Amino acid sequence: MAALPEIFSVSQVTQYIKRLLENDVALQQVWVCGEISNFTLHSSGHMYFTLKDDASRLRAVMFKRENQWLKFRPYDGLEVIVCGRIGVYPKSGEYQLYVEMMEAAGMGSLYLAFEQLKERLAQEGLFAPERKKPIPRLPRKIGVITSPTGAAVRDIIKILHRRHARVDILVIPAQVQGDTAPASLVAALQTAGRLTDLDLVIIGRGGGSAEELWAFNDEGVARAIAACPHPVISAVGHETDFTIADLVADLRAPTPSGAAELSVPEVNELRNRIKLCTDNLYALFSRLCARKRAQLERLAFHPVLRHPDRMIVARRQQVDEGKEELVRRMRVVLEERRKELRRKMEQLEMVSPLAVLNRGYSICFRETDGRLVREAAEVARGEQLRITFRRGQIRTKVEEVEEDVTTWAKK
Repeated sequence: MAALPEIFSVSQVTQYIKRLLENDVALQQVWVCGEISNFTLHSSGHMYFTLKDDASRLRAVMFKRENQWLKFRPYDGLEVIVCGRIGVYPKSGEYQLYVEMMEAAGMGSLYLAFEQLKERLAQEGLFAPERKKPIPRLPRKIGVITSPTGAAVRDIIKILHRRHARVDILVIPAQVQGDTAPASLVAALQTAGRLTDLDLVIIGRGGGSAEELWAFNDEGVARAIAACPHPVISAVGHETDFTIADLVADLRAPTPSGAAELSVPEVNELRNRIKLCTDNLYALFSRLCARKRAQLERLAFHPVLRHPDRMIVARRQQVDEGKEELVRRMRVVLEERRKELRRKMEQLEMVSPLAVLNRGYSICFRETDGRLVREAAEVARGEQLRITFRRGQIRTKVEEVEEDVTTWAKK
């Protein structure tokens, strides 16, 4: 009598096929190119979709722990290149591709992410001209959000002081590249927004690759710029570089140096404009007086009035006296305004950080996070410090901390 065949359960057959596929080394890291269809982003964060070409379809899944690093949002019809492993989902008995990496085919992933974010923010109105704030003509205090050690901050400070030495500059340190840069830029923008004495904010960095500038294409940074209560000038990279921050800012500068030039007018240019306006005012007033005098002269020699009227002569004299008095008052007012302007400029000079440095003082920063050190208790022994003088900087290491000033003075 023939032996009965061995009978397997569905689960046993599925597990057997699953082991066969998972033990095949060639299927444990396979690259596949195809078009996405039936894309679904589950509430759990997992992505389910199908990869297809002209002849076949392949079910795929990309779990949240892998897709959270994607810089773009997949969609139906997008052609992608993925890498993953082939396995079996026991519940349905179907084999599928477990995706670990994904890149957009044809166009770069960074470019696709840039275009998707730009389209979404444009639909929300963040780039609309009517929501942009005007840049002040003569700001008194400017906040600069950038790396405190980069070349960009030195260029901005140098040009601002060259164009208008009395403008007050506040550097708000932030990371400008890397994974933590977006959060650092958002925190710096929020700090600037809480400072009510700021008139203008410049945010940016020097040139670099698309990956190095990518922090300025972050959605959180874009929304923080839009929410900032002060006007914001974006100055990222070189003139050919373009970021989301440039689109949402109130003004885009081609470079950090260009942002400094757009922020404040040159002092000599201001003086020339004031002189030109004054000269034009004098010339206009002289023309008006000459016109009135000519009208009175014509009236005095009108055929009906062959003999000079004493009243007309008196009026002419009053006009001449009024002109002289008005010119005198205008000169007095202009002189008072000039004195007031000089007094305010001297006051600004007195509170300028550079004036403090010129008097022999220095400013101390923590090397680790760039924060200003105001008291000895804020640092610890062995900590690295950066000290700024009138000219130049030094880096030093704390050997001893004494919080009592009187003890230090006795020594």
